[in-house]
Amino acid sequence: MKAHLFVSLCFAWTLCFFGSQGVFAQTPSKVEPATDTTRYLVVTADGTEYVGLLLAQDSNGVLLQTQSLGQIQIPTVAIKSMQPFEPNSDPKATAFNSGGVFTTRYQITTNCFPIKKGETYAMCNLYGPEVHFAVHKDFSVGVMTLWSASPVILALKYTRGTANPKINYGVGALLGSSGYLNGGRGYGGLYWGMVTYGDRRNNVTLSVGYGHVNDGSKYTSTETIYVPGTYQAINGNYPNLPVQEVVTLGGASVFDAAIIGVAGHFQMNKKRSFVFDCMYLNATNHSANHMGLSQYPDENYGYVNANYQLQEVIVSEPEYWDKGPGGKTPVLVILPSIRTERTAKKALQVTLGAIITENNIRPFPMASWFFKL
Repeated sequence: MKAHLFVSLCFAWTLCFFGSQGVFAQTPSKVEPATDTTRYLVVTADGTEYVGLLLAQDSNGVLLQTQSLGQIQIPTVAIKSMQPFEPNSDPKATAFNSGGVFTTRYQITTNCFPIKKGETYAMCNLYGPEVHFAVHKDFSVGVMTLWSASPVILALKYTRGTANPKINYGVGALLGSSGYLNGGRGYGGLYWGMVTYGDRRNNVTLSVGYGHVNDGSKYTSTETIYVPGTYQAINGNYPNLPVQEVVTLGGASVFDAAIIGVAGHFQMNKKRSFVFDCMYLNATNHSANHMGLSQYPDENYGYVNANYQLQEVIVSEPEYWDKGPGGKTPVLVILPSIRTERTAKKALQVTLGAIITENNIRPFPMASWFFKL
């Protein structure tokens, strides 16, 4: 169960990009220096956000007067969006949401903020390590595993922005193999789409996806199924029971689930933030073959000429279990966390989570260390 749960949460995806939306820079009309006291929020293509007075603007870019960095020239080609700064935001912000690489991640799930090109981060938790890096400004790749170095999972994420800097969307995939465990025959996948609302400090993400796991087990056995009915004994001896079929038992165990998730990140102060992950899995656990069979002939004995002997055999209908669609198991995973960023390159996240099913609640604590590489 633990292996299936981990793989379902951490396994495979086919990247499918379902549409391309242009990102338009919203720029105010050209103004003369010192005549406009409106602060503007400028978001660059790598996700960095700057706040300041607009000193000048032309076809080459804009000139901002920020609180502590002074004057900053931002080329037009680097501008993702530009709009008046919201008054209720921090007026002293210089690089408003600097776009730290840790803000791209919750606990297990991710959001639609991209890892900046050239940045890489690693995360080590109680269960295993992982590393993620950008190969494009909108596309990142990661590798995840357990401390046993098996299974091994490839993580892919593609994100896009919109004309509204607070709305981003993306798709992701996890593609996994059991590695050296079970001879490498196990495999799985997880595929999802997501939408994020907010900025890198305060945001909420809705995800919808599908996951599947096959443990690759090849153990099988055969069992004879007899035609149901009542058969008379032959002179007290067991009758010949007609064979209906010979079935294969065992085989690979299969898990799949539709998954919906809600996650968020809320900045509490300069160094601490509240992070939560919540996922609901409508899980199905079944087998590629019959996992088991029940068909027990019922033997009736009695006296014949003062001899106590077998009189008849009653064969019941066969009953299979764990075949075909299998049984549904709803699973709810709740992971509330506190993240403390000790420096710009290190963070610790402590999670007191739980896995909830119809029959029980299991604690799921985690401690994760983030490192910017």
